[in-house]
Amino acid sequence: MALNFNQYAKEANTFLKEYAKEMNLEDNLDKAGRILSSILHGLREIISVEESLQLVAQLPMFLKAVYVNGWNIKAKRDKIKHMEQFIDLVRSYDGVTSIYDFESNEIAEHYIQTTFFVLCKYVSPGEMQDIRDELPKNLKDMIFDKLFF
Repeated sequence: MALNFNQYAKEANTFLKEYAKEMNLEDNLDKAGRILSSILHGLREIISVEESLQLVAQLPMFLKAVYVNGWNIKAKRDKIKHMEQFIDLVRSYDGVTSIYDFESNEIAEHYIQTTFFVLCKYVSPGEMQDIRDELPKNLKDMIFDKLFF
């Protein structure tokens, strides 16, 4: 099997430009990348390892790399029950730039909802439903507000 890193990089750059445009961040690909990474890392902390693996199986290679980067499947997980807690978790993955990247909870919610909307282009409706089913009740409607579940 040949590893075609140039193709993965090209696909990733194309995706990031489209993602940034969807997020209204077309001029700031670095910020879009940090937001994407933080949201995906937050997601993997609130769904089961099994569900994460099923999700990763459907993602293109460049998104798989973002999702699993730094993942410790044995790490203790916090119980997230509310959107504010999830936003705080996502901000924790963004580090010192979180104040700039997620300026308010409203903007953070918009970024989270848009990220899930974009993921629907790569993940089957059944898998998105499985992810939704694992989310705490208070997050389900807020995160999947734009989706038709």
